[in-house]
Amino acid sequence: MAASSLHAVTGGHRMPQQAGRFVVGITDHMIPPPDLEAAVLDGVAEVDFLDCRREEDLDPERLARLDALLVWSTRIGPATVERLKRCRIVVRFGVGYDRVDVAALEAAGIPFANNPDYGTEEVADHAVAMILSLQRRLWEHDARARGYGTTWQANTLTPLHRSSAATVGVVGVGRIGTAVVNRLKGFGYRILGYDPVQPAGHEKAVGYRRVRRLEELLAESDIVTFHCPLTGETRGLLNEATLAAMKPGAILVNTARGELFAGLDPLEAALRSGRLAAVGTDVLPVEPPAPHPLLDAWRAGEGWLAGRLVVTPHNAFHSDQAAVEMRRNAAETARLFLEDGVLRNRITAG
Repeated sequence: MAASSLHAVTGGHRMPQQAGRFVVGITDHMIPPPDLEAAVLDGVAEVDFLDCRREEDLDPERLARLDALLVWSTRIGPATVERLKRCRIVVRFGVGYDRVDVAALEAAGIPFANNPDYGTEEVADHAVAMILSLQRRLWEHDARARGYGTTWQANTLTPLHRSSAATVGVVGVGRIGTAVVNRLKGFGYRILGYDPVQPAGHEKAVGYRRVRRLEELLAESDIVTFHCPLTGETRGLLNEATLAAMKPGAILVNTARGELFAGLDPLEAALRSGRLAAVGTDVLPVEPPAPHPLLDAWRAGEGWLAGRLVVTPHNAFHSDQAAVEMRRNAAETARLFLEDGVLRNRITAG
């Protein structure tokens, strides 16, 4: 369905298409218009693009007529759930769902599904790129080489170990963590994994050494990469105590959730003291980031931090292919449920 087929209505767009039995709402969109979703739902449902990023601005009348709701970044709380009078399913475009009140949906009898089977390759590639570039100190070399004049090749950095002499700890060995392990094996790293959710023998099938305690992984790993979901247990996991438990001079990589960080103060202290050699992160506790001395130093290119903090704007999931896959998968989840009663990727409270 071409973008030109959109026509404006108050607060958003509706996609004219073949008559359908249902109405599927889309809260907002990273890259509008929702033409891919309309194509998947064509003949089954009309698409109502709400084009609204703030929950308080959602139109109650439009919510009341929806049979399904696809959610990008808009918060879905109890007030919104109460207005979903005929909604049969809510689907999140992405994997995380910390902005969706799953308990309120359950109480209203509305199933919720996320979208875990997209972007696995992209996030794994992004994490491994951060691991390799920070271990090889590429960013630090780049920052320092700008000031070299009379010398060049003599400007080596140490410590700098080969991959086969380094240990990588993977926290969370689900889809993405497993993909990271598979990529790292080819570089010769010793790989540890911590994930109490994975069944016994998972480490043998994938190829890593399982540790039973997070503290053991932190103490042994030269590089620690996080791929765990945001839960009550993992929120604020990367606090002063956790960073202090890491091997001195370790590298930390986070392509999971910004709220794993217990703020940026512990991270700044660990980088300033040298407890952490470097940090690569695709996520931050607040996005877009609020002012903080660590980010001020990063933006200013201060010498003490040169090449030691790499930040990308929550884009590890993205490729042209992943963006299409994400949108189609979410729309297909809604269509499967509305048309055939098949519920996939269900998430429950608790």
